[in-house]
Amino acid sequence: MLTTGLVLGAVVIGAGMQRVTGMGFALVAAPFLVLLLGPVEGVVLVNVCGAVTAGAIIFRVVRDIDWKRYMALAASALLGIVPAAFLIRYLPPSVLEISIGVTLALGLTVLLVMKSAVLPQRRRYLFTAGGLSGFMNTAAGVGGPAVSIYSMATRWQHKSFAATMQPYFFTIGALSLISKAVTAPASFPVLPLTMWLAVAAACLIGLVLGDLAAKRVSTRAAQILLIILAYLGAAATIVRGVLDAIG
Repeated sequence: MLTTGLVLGAVVIGAGMQRVTGMGFALVAAPFLVLLLGPVEGVVLVNVCGAVTAGAIIFRVVRDIDWKRYMALAASALLGIVPAAFLIRYLPPSVLEISIGVTLALGLTVLLVMKSAVLPQRRRYLFTAGGLSGFMNTAAGVGGPAVSIYSMATRWQHKSFAATMQPYFFTIGALSLISKAVTAPASFPVLPLTMWLAVAAACLIGLVLGDLAAKRVSTRAAQILLIILAYLGAAATIVRGVLDAIG
């Protein structure tokens, strides 16, 4: 009962953070969902909830979505997903996770130290961010920090960034689910109907609370939350890699 409560609470918070900052659902909810269902089924449920949450938010923020940037990010993410899918067959997960986590942390730190520097909004930087995001999402399940670094470096207006991330995360989440349905259908969790309904209700509650918070949270506060989430994502990836290495 306690674990179920933690899971539903994490889903509520994750959905709310997704609405306010544009990312963060997987980072908040994944540890508890994995605890309840295990590493395989838990990640699948994260993908389901993340895609559903992002899909629901799209209709609330559609006017602020930068569709050109979305298309570029989604296309380049696919280019990152393919090599990552092959690479994870040959490299230990711990090596990938630690490498990605350290790279993200260093990138964020450099960005904050050189906060006065502004990266030009050129397509090659956008494609690089999307490719890295797709690669990292496939290799370690952390696709958000790479695009958040790009948004901060280019001074992408936060309202537009948070909105554009919703169709982006919906797309890569749906593609992940499709690929898993084809290659490993047994990985989909088998839950009682009441649990599915409870998770759906938690997503809805989180979205409502996030929608209310988004109207009251300043752009500066949202950006700070984004930085914190990106650092937590990097740290969690490093820790997971270390645990995999010693376990």
